Amino acid sequence: MEEMNGDHMHGMTGDPYMHRGRKMMMMHMTFFWGTDSEILFSGWPGSHSGMYALALLLVLFLALLVEWLSHCRLLAGDRDGSNRVAAGLTRTLVHVLRVGLAYMVMLAVMSFNVGVFLAAVGGHALGFFLFGSRVLKKPSQPSDSGKTSDVPTMSC
Repeated sequence: MEEMNGDHMHGMTGDPYMHRGRKMMMMHMTFFWGTDSEILFSGWPGSHSGMYALALLLVLFLALLVEWLSHCRLLAGDRDGSNRVAAGLTRTLVHVLRVGLAYMVMLAVMSFNVGVFLAAVGGHALGFFLFGSRVLKKPSQPSDSGKTSDVPTMSC
């Protein structure tokens, strides 16, 4: 049986953070500040502050898009019931897109970078303010029997 120490772990020699000649990045397990982070993709955005800012904008936009999809009205009411299957498939597609984007935002937040966390929360807050709070909605618009979106809310 092989001994495990700093120089020899499970038959691997050298640095325990080297894998097949590539340096592996240590993943943070607590919140941290900094631009040197990996968000969603290996090696992205890297250590460049401009790419980090772009990554934060992407996370903010994804969270905003999740909120828009949560509160949008893309379909006219199917009062006559003639196109219920097409409406159901469209609602399902919108729901799948919304859930997939929400999971991408969650995975970005799992980078434990405080900037990414604040961008995600800010995107959701801005999206809710614009699309869910009804602050910008004209009061003369009919409510269509209280229905506020095409897909059900994401709540337990």
